[in-house]
Amino acid sequence: MFGFVNFSAGPHSLLLQLAVVLPVFLLSITFHEFAHAATASALGDPTPGRAGRVTLNPLAHLDVLGTFMILFGPIGWAKPVPIDERYLGRWGTVLVSFAGPLANFGLAVAALWILKHAAAPVRPLELAFELNLTLAVFNLLPIPPLDGSQLVRGLLPQRWRPGYYQLLPYGIVILLALVWLPGGGALIGHVIDAAARWLDRLIP
Repeated sequence: MFGFVNFSAGPHSLLLQLAVVLPVFLLSITFHEFAHAATASALGDPTPGRAGRVTLNPLAHLDVLGTFMILFGPIGWAKPVPIDERYLGRWGTVLVSFAGPLANFGLAVAALWILKHAAAPVRPLELAFELNLTLAVFNLLPIPPLDGSQLVRGLLPQRWRPGYYQLLPYGIVILLALVWLPGGGALIGHVIDAAARWLDRLIP
């Protein structure tokens, strides 16, 4: 799982990120990776269980460099969950890929619902909504190694897959260019803002 974050800088930004952003990020990536692992395990793949990934312990999913990068961003990541597609088949692999973003979407909905019924704004909940919605949308982009690329690979007709496979080695380059080149982050931000407005109208 990769996470794209766009925080505004300030004199106390590092302390703020350490105190607020980091715990929320760890919670969010833990649920994301646990969802992948638990779904694969439920579908009969023993690989995540053998790797100790069917757990809500953040240490099992933590990538030290990926967590460090989220502080200086704008991109961070967790350890990918190992799976064996021989146990899952085509549609099982699609479900496992979708499970992580779906978990983040569920956390975003829960945080927004609580915020709408809270007596006053709660910054950690606001951040949980923003971050989890960002993780859900960002990871659904059809760019390797994001979850969206696995969804596309599973849904593409067999005859179209060889052409798509040729793009896989360039996925990380495309991803970094999208995040760091001028306009790329803004484009992702517009999509996330649109999703946030839609959810705001949807959640009572």
